[in-house]
Amino acid sequence: MQAQIRVLFIGDSITDGNWGNSCGMPKSSDERSQWDMNHIYGSGYMYLCATHFQGDYPELNYQFFNRGISGNTLSDLQERWQKDVIEIKPDVLSILIGTNDVSKCLDNGGTQFDIESWIATYKQLIDEAIAANPNLKIVLCAPFVANTGNMKKSDNFDLRQAMVKQCAISVENIAKRYNATFIAYDKLFESLHQNNANIQETYWIWDGIHPTPAGHKRMANLWIEQFSQQQ
Repeated sequence: MQAQIRVLFIGDSITDGNWGNSCGMPKSSDERSQWDMNHIYGSGYMYLCATHFQGDYPELNYQFFNRGISGNTLSDLQERWQKDVIEIKPDVLSILIGTNDVSKCLDNGGTQFDIESWIATYKQLIDEAIAANPNLKIVLCAPFVANTGNMKKSDNFDLRQAMVKQCAISVENIAKRYNATFIAYDKLFESLHQNNANIQETYWIWDGIHPTPAGHKRMANLWIEQFSQQQ
């Protein structure tokens, strides 16, 4: 069997999916089970991507790692980048982050998101990952938000949406800079809501931030499609 292809997903709760049987708590990677194959990937788009590549292409010997942690911001990723990215030595790195950065800004009464600092940190982390593996393939995913479920009770959704969109556009620009695969999850969910107006509004994203199983399935489909085109 050929050498393993190591694929690492990192991000917040959307990626986390309760991997390592964390019982819904935002535990560090060291506190989670990394051997129990019943829970190794959690549930969500990352799990579905892993099942696709490992199930359909066993001869390629894919190895997947979930390093999403609920509640994380980009600065949280920065703090654990050495342990949860560099030391794992991925061949493929997929990043989805941003919604908690916006939430933190709004919770602190902010009306403008410090996008320049966010971009600088994002690029610094990518630079560190490339320095560790110059052949690294990178997948950058746009953050997203929807005015569904409890989010409809918010009095600042328009501001939140504008900040998240700012992050999404920045991620797309960063992807172009590094010749990375870009996954437009913001546009995916916008399209799903616009084209399925006859179904309940929480069908794809139940609380404004977290996708339902149906939403995760569409996320996985798009990730697989976009990544496969780059192979």
